[in-house]
Amino acid sequence: MEIVIFKKDNLRLGLILGLVAPLLSLIVYYFVKFYPLYTVGEFFGFIQANKSQITAISVPCLVLNIVLFTVYINSHRDKTAKGVFAATLIYAIVALLFKFISL
Repeated sequence: MEIVIFKKDNLRLGLILGLVAPLLSLIVYYFVKFYPLYTVGEFFGFIQANKSQITAISVPCLVLNIVLFTVYINSHRDKTAKGVFAATLIYAIVALLFKFISL
C-alpha cells in the first residue's frame, strides 16, 4: 500500500507538512518528557519562564522536518522539500525570536 502524500510534489503541501510536523513532535515531546510533571499550561509557562529551554525543546521538534525533507529530496520531489525547508526556517527564526526577545 502506497502513501499518496509522499508521491505529490507541491510547495503548499511541503509548507503544510513542515508546519504541522513540529507541532506533532511537540505533543510527543510533551508526553515523553513533561506529562506527569506539568499540565499543558504549566509546560508553556515553564518554557516562557526558562527561555534557555526554547532551543532544547525546538531542536527535537524539528527532527521530523529533517526526516520529511530527506524523504522528499531523495525522492526528487523538490517543490515539497522546499516547502518543508521554508517551514523549518520559519520555526527556527520564531524560536530564536522567542528566545532572545522578551514578550
